[in-house]
Amino acid sequence: MSPTDAIRADAHPETVPADLPVDPGPNLVTRLGQSRWLSLWTTPLILAVVLITWETYVAVTGISRFVLPAPSAVAAAFAEQITDPFVWRNHIWTTFYQVMWGLGFAILLGVGLGFAVGKSQVVDKIIRPFLVATQVVPKVALVPLFILWFGFGPTSKIVIAALLAFFPLLINTAFGVRSVPQSMHDLMTTLGASRWQRFWKAEFPHTLAYILAGMELAVVQATIGAIVGEYLGGDRGLGRYAVNLQMQLQVDKLFGAILMMTIFGFLLYSLVMGTRRYFIPWHESAKPRRRL
Repeated sequence: MSPTDAIRADAHPETVPADLPVDPGPNLVTRLGQSRWLSLWTTPLILAVVLITWETYVAVTGISRFVLPAPSAVAAAFAEQITDPFVWRNHIWTTFYQVMWGLGFAILLGVGLGFAVGKSQVVDKIIRPFLVATQVVPKVALVPLFILWFGFGPTSKIVIAALLAFFPLLINTAFGVRSVPQSMHDLMTTLGASRWQRFWKAEFPHTLAYILAGMELAVVQATIGAIVGEYLGGDRGLGRYAVNLQMQLQVDKLFGAILMMTIFGFLLYSLVMGTRRYFIPWHESAKPRRRL
């Protein structure tokens, strides 16, 4: 840039020199990724395409309704099921009750043991072989044993749900405890904080984000565990309800039961995700993504 151009630039600071690169702004992909409303448009669109394709396939091929009912028949069956007080009282409530109790026990055991494992290498080395052993064993293979021990009632389903939800909570909690910055420990030492103050003021707030992230996985696992337990042994719950519909060849209502399970799990997951954003709004994981 010549001296004359420099003088003009100083006289008019709003003028951008021609040789400086101009920021083109975010491209289309970046703008879509930053949009909060993208899923509100794409989700109904994709569902509409799938349902139209499904309805057209059933109408054109004439496939038996005992193999694949039309979406319109599934919607009618689902509307009947979701308004049936018997379904709510005997199946939806039973599954919800079992999932919540299983998740509650998993939180108590997983978070408590996770803090112990994260803070003590001795505890970690002692119990890690047993933790790994409990995870490599297929959980479905243990369901008949739990039913034999605890019966066909809700206790066996609660144990299965707790067992599946336990491991994600323990691993996330232990990882969160070990991730507390050393500078935070040094600050607590400088302030002369007690062990309880260290836990309440430093370790727990930092680990809470990891615990809630583990809960998002745990609530899904607890739902799977309870429903699988109902499939294999029980007289109530959404899993047992689906088995009954299969035996009665009510395939349209079977699809409706699967839809209820999907909505059930999605609502529980959304509840936990909302809880995470409520309790840790300051954490990066709870904030919208910023443009780099």
